[in-house]
Amino acid sequence: MKRLQNQSKERENFMELAKEMPVMYYPDCPEDVILRYQDTVYRIAFTYCRNTPDAQDVAQDVFVRYLKRMPRLKSEEHLKAWLIRVTMNVAKSHLTSSWSKKVVPISEHEPVITDESTSADTYFAVMSLPEKYRSVVMLYYFEDYSVGEIAQILDRTETAIQTRLHRARAMLKSKLKEEWGND
Repeated sequence: MKRLQNQSKERENFMELAKEMPVMYYPDCPEDVILRYQDTVYRIAFTYCRNTPDAQDVAQDVFVRYLKRMPRLKSEEHLKAWLIRVTMNVAKSHLTSSWSKKVVPISEHEPVITDESTSADTYFAVMSLPEKYRSVVMLYYFEDYSVGEIAQILDRTETAIQTRLHRARAMLKSKLKEEWGND
């Protein structure tokens, strides 16, 4: 009898605490999240790793972390930002690991063009940019993030992101001019 009364009190306490907690975003099911964001995570991983097997490994690690932690986030945008940030961190960790420093990739660049309006020349020019410019270009042009959103994801100021975009555009203009001639 006392046990039932204790359970009832615990349930009431829990309900009161639940009312006070802020509303959090819970995706319907993890499989939906994986299917929805697998391309985004893979593309970002590929911009860092520059080869398919490593990008696949990074993407897999990101989703394993997601499944283990099942983070409580405020919205769908926060979930996407969390996945992007984790992807960048896992990719950087992968690149700095002693194992990846000893491995020689079979091919340096493999096209992963998913946007029909992007030419192979443009894609390879973007992939040849230094990482800090490449990631900003990928987030801005391929993932359609605003400068403010990129600044939050990368933990930089909006001015720094604008500067990186400006410099990246100048580098791309120079590289593509060389490839296409002076058209």
